[in-house]
Amino acid sequence: MKKEDILIVEDDEDIRELISFNLKNEGYRVIGVSSGEKALISIGEKKPALILLDLMLPGIDGLTMCEQLKKETVAGSIPIIIVTARGEEDDIVRGLEAGADDYITKPFSIQVLCARVKAVLRRKKRSDAAEDDSEIPVSIHDLTIDPKRHKSTVKGNPVELTLTEFRILHHLARHPGWVYTRYQLVEAVRGYDYNVTDRSVDVLIFGLRKKLGTCGDYIETVRGIGYRFRE
Repeated sequence: MKKEDILIVEDDEDIRELISFNLKNEGYRVIGVSSGEKALISIGEKKPALILLDLMLPGIDGLTMCEQLKKETVAGSIPIIIVTARGEEDDIVRGLEAGADDYITKPFSIQVLCARVKAVLRRKKRSDAAEDDSEIPVSIHDLTIDPKRHKSTVKGNPVELTLTEFRILHHLARHPGWVYTRYQLVEAVRGYDYNVTDRSVDVLIFGLRKKLGTCGDYIETVRGIGYRFRE
């Protein structure tokens, strides 16, 4: 059985060829491009199953590209793994906030990268196959959340959320009163095998509350445990 198409967006030709060679050996079909602009053209021609994305690119940078793709109806469902030399915690947080599904820092082990690719694709398949209430719109208090349209409103006014913020809000609002640890929230919105710090979840919640205004108070902190949505 043929494996999925993977798009590599990397301006360093040696790194691009190294990743491409090893993924092809794993049975994947691989397309490599050197810029965000070329990547967008490639995605328009054929939607890949996964994108490996460098941050420091000529022209449109990787972070902007990630944010742009995650806001689109079709391309927003493509998993993105950021592969970059930027390994500071603030960089990782920004990448996750932009909607990346995983974050790998250079220099990296090619075996680890291949394993991460497989893990992200497994999560995507499980997510696509799952028959649960994850696509059901939610209306609670003054909030409405429609996952199929990726639309959220507060008192009828639209609120622009990143994909990760949207998923966290939708998950919490679907289960009001339930308390979730930070790691449980990561599992719920992204799946297992995901490397994330406690701080990144706190930053996401902080940004989410700020965007929701007074309705941000519905997301309650349970000291020493995590978060819940007020019943």
